[in-house]
Amino acid sequence: MKLMSKTWVAITVLVSFTVSNAQNNSSVTNSSDTELSQQTVKIYGNCGMCETAIEKAGNIKNVATVDWNADTKMATVTYDSKKTNPDEILKRIALSGYDSEKFLAPDNAYSKLPGCCQYDREAKIDVKTEPKKEIVAEDHSEHANHSEKTTVEAKKPSASKQTMETNQLKAVFDNYFEVKNALVKTDGNTASTKAKELLSAINAVKMETLNTNQHTVWMKVLKTIKVDTQIIANTKEAKKQRDHFDTLSANMYALIKVSKQKTPTYYQFCPMANNGKGANWLSKENTVKNPYYGSMMLSCGKVVETIK
Repeated sequence: MKLMSKTWVAITVLVSFTVSNAQNNSSVTNSSDTELSQQTVKIYGNCGMCETAIEKAGNIKNVATVDWNADTKMATVTYDSKKTNPDEILKRIALSGYDSEKFLAPDNAYSKLPGCCQYDREAKIDVKTEPKKEIVAEDHSEHANHSEKTTVEAKKPSASKQTMETNQLKAVFDNYFEVKNALVKTDGNTASTKAKELLSAINAVKMETLNTNQHTVWMKVLKTIKVDTQIIANTKEAKKQRDHFDTLSANMYALIKVSKQKTPTYYQFCPMANNGKGANWLSKENTVKNPYYGSMMLSCGKVVETIK
């Protein structure tokens, strides 16, 4: 009897544990109200500023995240399909000024984007109202002509914008050439003065007026050219100025390559500069006048590229 009693108790405990364990597993499974889905879609934009704005507009805490690539223009949209849908997310992004394959941003939202972010427009459906949970696709074929016109206008910058970006960068390049001319003469005082003027021209540049290529390069070189220019401005020793004119010239070269110039610019090279490693500089003249050695080796070097 005692043996049977102990056996019965053991069976009872085992059954109770099994039932309890089964109930807990069911609770974990049923408690989830999230169903994640993912979709890849093209969203139009140009740069890192666009990436920040697009992702901010599309992200909804615990509901949706957007990961956009500036090079491919493709976005990975991850969302809880029980709470939202891709159309709602894309409409939110469109209302912030960015077209996707499906939705065209309102003109006033697009026009408020910085100049560097105003991409070529290709989408067809105009978004004019706040996104809804249920979205019904409508025929907006009559909008095609407007979209085509907008695309043409986006590709062609206004005359005032072209003038502004040209004048800004022209001032930067002109002051760079003045620093170069002073170093050709080994005139540290003038080089310092012209470097201060160059720094003022750099600080005056409004990035939003630059075109896409200029903006991309400008963001990469800005910090370095400011540091080099500041050091040249703060000293009157030609040797120290020349040490920083090397890297300043390399970054100016990258910038002038994406900028249209009315006259050719010559990229020149001295094999003796920089402790025999060689160094480049930009010049408005085809004739070599070496800024790294001045009168000591005025004609040392050669033209390695003509930039038109």
